[in-house]
Amino acid sequence: MLDAIANTHTVIWYLYGHASLSRKARAFIEETVQAGGTIGISGITLVEMVYLVEKGRLHKEALSRLIQHLDAGDSVFVDVPVDRDIAKILPSIPWEDVPDMPDRIIAATALYWDVPLITRDYRIRKTGIRIIW
Repeated sequence: MLDAIANTHTVIWYLYGHASLSRKARAFIEETVQAGGTIGISGITLVEMVYLVEKGRLHKEALSRLIQHLDAGDSVFVDVPVDRDIAKILPSIPWEDVPDMPDRIIAATALYWDVPLITRDYRIRKTGIRIIW
């Protein structure tokens, strides 16, 4: 059972202790850690991180840092595959509202699992999906 889905920037900001992560989002993640819960990371997040590293927008070691975190036995984060169930829900996130495909996939993942999405993305927030920020 998942407690939430985290978008790409949320995961990065959490792992690096970045100030851009809101207090509410950080508190939710920490409370989930304390409760022994899990927060899903869409498989597209891993792919997006490769892309961001290649574009020079993310430090080279960011992906390996996340993978090490995922592989740790006590990680709050778990990877969630992008599969046909997510694809079937994807049209409920209109591309006019959320034009970025990775963001749409992440939002659809939260809808599929019926959990809130941890994001500050203003476009996703306008869709009515439950948001923690």
